[in-house]
Amino acid sequence: MNEVLLLAGTRKGLFIGRRRGSGPWELEGPHFNAQAVSAVAIDGRGPAPRLLAGGDSPHWGPSVFSSDDLGATWQEPPAPAIRFPRDTGASLERVWQLHPAGPEAPDVVYAGTEPAALFRSTDRGTSFELVRPLWEHPTRSAWVPGGGGEGLHTVITDPADRAAVTVAVSTAGVFRTRDGGAGWTPSNHGVAAVFLPDPHPEFGQCVHKIAQDAGNRDRLYLQNHWGVYRSDDAGGTWSDIGSALPSDFGFAVAAHPHRPGTAYVFPLNADIDRVPAQHRCRVFRTGDAGAHWEPLTKGLPSGDHYGTVLRDALCTDDADPAGVYFGNRNGELYASHDDGDSWRQLAAHLPDVLCVRAAVLH
Repeated sequence: MNEVLLLAGTRKGLFIGRRRGSGPWELEGPHFNAQAVSAVAIDGRGPAPRLLAGGDSPHWGPSVFSSDDLGATWQEPPAPAIRFPRDTGASLERVWQLHPAGPEAPDVVYAGTEPAALFRSTDRGTSFELVRPLWEHPTRSAWVPGGGGEGLHTVITDPADRAAVTVAVSTAGVFRTRDGGAGWTPSNHGVAAVFLPDPHPEFGQCVHKIAQDAGNRDRLYLQNHWGVYRSDDAGGTWSDIGSALPSDFGFAVAAHPHRPGTAYVFPLNADIDRVPAQHRCRVFRTGDAGAHWEPLTKGLPSGDHYGTVLRDALCTDDADPAGVYFGNRNGELYASHDDGDSWRQLAAHLPDVLCVRAAVLH
């Protein structure tokens, strides 16, 4: 019997949900009580799944924790897992992203941080090293923090090429490497920066999240600060696919794990009104790579709703049909077990939900 594992990082701890077969959900926590957990990951590549969490203690600062027993116990490395080298003059403020690479790099885990930097681990997340060429990129002096800070919040690896990595930074934009991190290229052609004097700069876009298509590794979906985009050339160029949505402002985007051309977004009213578009709790799905979008509402609140979904708080698992999950700043957690066609509420009154990840344990 398969089991679905769901991690929900919140402003005050980590909650873990489990569902065995078609049974009910069980939710427990919080782990890391009173700590903000802004990044979580489920690494299923080893003999047993490894859970990773980016915690932030108000007393001891940010750290990365791991669990090899599905969250029953957690370990913190004896030395800080992520530490900026002394010569950078920087210190870790937050872990924004934890991303296990694919089978092409069995023990590699990437971490995105604030200040915006990429770190790489070769021991499944126990210790990390700074990817210096991105930290020392010639555009870096002109990177400007977004409203939530200057964070590297998205890492995408290529299952067919371990040397190819795509990252996104708020607010510097998308950067790509094709040589294992030795060189990085801004990859924002077509993405607008409406808040800048030049709305189409080489870099400086406020990218909120990127997701990779299930059937085409070169197809990416991007939720921008105003604008939903698609790239069919691994980020080389981008085209607008958000015109059919009630708003093209939002934070989150996720891709279906198996269906090519299928992705999900959660539109918000505006950058100065960050609540669900038209005050409706709706996930929107495209099945044709953004040509059309449909609202998914069955089982979601039908009245006025004000729960904002943040950039890492919408995800899919790897089931078929897929599970789709999101949490919001109202402390609500929702799940769908049928590709998003219908929903159920798993929890209410949690602290602000910052991030969610889910996987099927075989």
